[in-house]
Amino acid sequence: MKLGGGWVWRLLFLSSLAVAAVVSSDEPSEADVLDRDGDMRLDEEEMQVLMADDEEEEAMVTDEEQFDEDKDGDEKSETDTNVTFQVTYKTPVPTGDVYFAETFDDGSLDRWQPSKTTKEDADDEIAKYDGKWMVEPLKENKVPGDQGLVLKSRAKHHAIAAMLDKPFVFQDEPLVVQYEVNFQDGIDCGGAYIKLLSDSGSLSLEQFHDRTPYTIMFGPDKCGEDYKLHFIFRHKNPLNKDMEEKHAKRADVDLKKFYTDKKTHLYTLVLNPDNSYEMFIDQSSVSRGNLLYDMVPPVNPPKEIDDPNDSKPDDWDERAKIPDPEAVKPDDWDEDAPAKIEDPDALKPEGWLDDEPEFVSDPNAEKPEDWDEEMDGEWEAPQVPNPSCETAPGCGEWKRPMINNPQYKGKWKAPLIDNPNYQGVWKPRKMMNPEYFEDLQPFRMTPFKALGLELWSMTSDIYFDNFIITSHKEVADRWASDSWGLKKLVASANEPGIFSQLMMAAEERPWLWIIYVLTVGLPVGLAVLFCWPKKPVDDYVYRRVDQPQSHIEEEEEEEEEGEADEEEKEAGAGEPAAAQDEGERQESDGQGDNQVGADNEEEEMEEEEEEESEENKTPERTLEDEQEDGGDVAEESHKQAVRKRRVRKD
Repeated sequence: MKLGGGWVWRLLFLSSLAVAAVVSSDEPSEADVLDRDGDMRLDEEEMQVLMADDEEEEAMVTDEEQFDEDKDGDEKSETDTNVTFQVTYKTPVPTGDVYFAETFDDGSLDRWQPSKTTKEDADDEIAKYDGKWMVEPLKENKVPGDQGLVLKSRAKHHAIAAMLDKPFVFQDEPLVVQYEVNFQDGIDCGGAYIKLLSDSGSLSLEQFHDRTPYTIMFGPDKCGEDYKLHFIFRHKNPLNKDMEEKHAKRADVDLKKFYTDKKTHLYTLVLNPDNSYEMFIDQSSVSRGNLLYDMVPPVNPPKEIDDPNDSKPDDWDERAKIPDPEAVKPDDWDEDAPAKIEDPDALKPEGWLDDEPEFVSDPNAEKPEDWDEEMDGEWEAPQVPNPSCETAPGCGEWKRPMINNPQYKGKWKAPLIDNPNYQGVWKPRKMMNPEYFEDLQPFRMTPFKALGLELWSMTSDIYFDNFIITSHKEVADRWASDSWGLKKLVASANEPGIFSQLMMAAEERPWLWIIYVLTVGLPVGLAVLFCWPKKPVDDYVYRRVDQPQSHIEEEEEEEEEGEADEEEKEAGAGEPAAAQDEGERQESDGQGDNQVGADNEEEEMEEEEEEESEENKTPERTLEDEQEDGGDVAEESHKQAVRKRRVRKD
């Protein structure tokens, strides 16, 4: 099948368009803060707020920053010739009713209370909550003017909490909890979750510890290779008043990238009065479910349970199959027959060296100088393969090889049959659960009035920022666009290009080079294969083309004239000599004219030969047609040659 080169060029054109699209996608828009799922955009009003206020501090997205001293004073100005764009940060303000909002942009922790107690069931050296907290900006992709709460110590217990503006009571409004986390140095083992501390008369933030009652725990946690996003709520048993922890199912996505990319991520929990819940990371849903059906253990216990006092009867037969009691071992069954026997048909190979050992002492070995025969025993040279056996089939005593014994049957067992007394698998009988209750509104949890972080981490510099608790998802989304949206915009602008990312990925995973080579080499190879000029072939292909009709008619007329001349010559043979003499005189008289006519005929013949050569060059004929019509072509060529000679004679 012959393929044209047009589709190859189209393929290369489409590939170039795809590469251009990927490269252009790395350049973020000034007006859009887009999630991959398209959950958030900065509208025109927000961009005006970001770009119009010249009095606020500006976040410069640059390749490198340098500070130059102003010529007229000591003020420093941030300049860079490679500035791609600039955004203006403004401390976000809630656009609706909230229960708690914290940005840390004022640089103080006046609202927050570090714990002054100790952790129970811990060694005295690490029992104290003495981990340090600081308010500072991000290490990378910082937005000037934006600060957050940073866990500064490693391998220590940290605890800090703040009161809400007003307690949250679970009634008819949803609960929306949202905050930002950045693992600036990665994370080895530790958490970044928050606790919503229950509203109780005994709540003291100075005594906040791991067993302080809480209503909800939410946020990321990681230890080893187990990456989690916790959502735990404490449910009160209406019968015994005990508090039980209910854990949501695991997230539906791989969470590893959120712990390792050193970017600021937005965590959101939404609880609805209809008992539904949904968790978001960077405003993309990662888990959803229902408090009644998707929690472990379930909120409501089963109605019936196994009777603990019921036991299986002694005569209960659970065997579905039993050995056939009427089966008898056959008389020819030999249980003592070995599984392997020597091959009786085996013969010792010719040239087998019976007197040569398979291994001999190494003649080149020498006893070590520090060998002590009293301590180490008599020294013996190490054994090496016998060189005499290298060319022989084998050495030493020859033994017949072992084969399977055709008479072997093993220990006889009676065949199995259906058990006529089979009663099925025994199960204890069911009874009503004395602890059964039915709570159809688990959403109505214990009210809470404080937010706290009680953490242990083997990695420091965990960054927290922009906490908000509200009843309206729209308020939380607008809060995110004014805060986390700018961080994402700056981080996206500072990301390396697509080629740099590919190189960095290949450094961590060298096998990616194979994919790169195949991805680039395959289109190039196809282009070379289909676009490279083909070599000329030795066997030309011809096509049979009919001669022009006008040329054939001229040849037929010339042939008829030649036949007429021959008839005239034959008729003139019987005429008197006088007539012949007269004809000769006429011929001699017309030699000059004939000579001129001959010259003209020769010129016409040369023109005809040139036309024939051009016609022979133009058409092509297949080899098969040439072989089939070889005789006809030769005969036709012979006739043409005869006609040419006749014309010359005439």
